[in-house]
Amino acid sequence: MDIRQLTPDYAVSPQIDPQDLPAIAALGFTTIINNRPCSEIPPSHQVDAMQAAATAAGIELVVLPVTHATLSVDLAAQQQDACSQAKGPVLAYCASGTRSTIVWALSQAGKRDTDEIMQTAAQNGYDLSMMRGQLNALAGS
Repeated sequence: MDIRQLTPDYAVSPQIDPQDLPAIAALGFTTIINNRPCSEIPPSHQVDAMQAAATAAGIELVVLPVTHATLSVDLAAQQQDACSQAKGPVLAYCASGTRSTIVWALSQAGKRDTDEIMQTAAQNGYDLSMMRGQLNALAGS
């Protein structure tokens, strides 16, 4: 597992395995957000398998796949709502963690300074420089 903590209550990760869920629960995560569409992964890692593993580990699974078609401020708001309703720290995952970081960044526009958002992402290995204008625009709206 390659968990990268963006905030005390929100971390991102590349694809996790169903057998990782007990260790993730032991780390204190109470909610997992799956930002990876099933069309990208084998059946062993699709929603049904992840849901069974999450239930067995006592973790809530939220499914919010991120694609070019779904990536939006609305999706970021849904992800933020899932985080707000979580009973503890949240781990969001996708193929590399990038999409989960982008969704977080969109949800933070106007709540955090754009430089802080970008620096947090960069410190965790995610370059969001292409989003500066969009984050600034969202912060101003």
